[in-house]
Amino acid sequence: MKQKIYILGLVNTMIIVLGTIFKMNHYPGAAILLTLGVVMLVLLFLPIALRNHYLTEGNMKNQALYVVTWLTCFVIFTGMLFKILHWPGAGYLLIIALPFPYVVFLPVFLAVTSKIKNFNIYNTVFVLFLLAAISVFSALLALNVSRDKINDSLQLSLSYNRLERALDQFQLPVHHTPMVHKIDDVLMIVDEYQTLILKHDGLTEEQWNIDPLLFTRPDAPLVSSPALLTGEKHSLDTRLETGMKSLISEINKSTGFEELAAASPAILDFKKAYEGSDTWNTYVFRYSTLSWSLIYLDGLEDNLKMIKASLGQD
Repeated sequence: MKQKIYILGLVNTMIIVLGTIFKMNHYPGAAILLTLGVVMLVLLFLPIALRNHYLTEGNMKNQALYVVTWLTCFVIFTGMLFKILHWPGAGYLLIIALPFPYVVFLPVFLAVTSKIKNFNIYNTVFVLFLLAAISVFSALLALNVSRDKINDSLQLSLSYNRLERALDQFQLPVHHTPMVHKIDDVLMIVDEYQTLILKHDGLTEEQWNIDPLLFTRPDAPLVSSPALLTGEKHSLDTRLETGMKSLISEINKSTGFEELAAASPAILDFKKAYEGSDTWNTYVFRYSTLSWSLIYLDGLEDNLKMIKASLGQD
């Protein structure tokens, strides 16, 4: 039985290492290999290995330790997998996974081992160092992945800004239609939003357009909503949402723009907000970081200008 467990562990390790290599080199299939490796680890190898060890050396008094050991591994490796593959909910899983070994596993481990006579204290020290290593690795993983995503996003913003400068240099004449006026109104609001957000962090729009890396701590968990609060109740500014709804409504009722009407919500990345709620505003400005909100506004500005330019070709 032990030989089969060793073989299974070796195969499992090879799959995870291969998936890691694929992920580092951005090869196709990395996500499949990593998912397969982690699933095999927590649902196949660990249960079999722990059960075998319990049957040969365990007793009823330390049964809880084996269960908690598996549960801790399940939580930690699941959180790491979600974070590495950028799956939704990864942040919440890591928030659970980081303290989980200390809050759940360690108390059970100490309670069980304290009842074992002649228990080697070095095993406890080893477990504590192992838990510390896992926490450090998970934290570094979270920081590294977040930083990579931020850097990629900032490069995207630079591309948006280059495109915007090109569009401003080669503006095409357009008809002064209600749709064009709606686009201009939304563009004006976008520019005001950008100014408010940047001013809140001590930057100008010119600085952001030239070098987004000047942004103070771009990976910090700060959001845009404080810069967009209005009124006595400090509610979130909804002018952009209202302007987007009005523009899409104008496109829908304009003759000859049926294809644009069907595609405009996707082009503008505008999620329909239900009456009496701020679903879209919350999505863009209350949950996203400052830099991602600005990047969204940069992309929205370019898309609006391209739609406006295309209207002049009719």
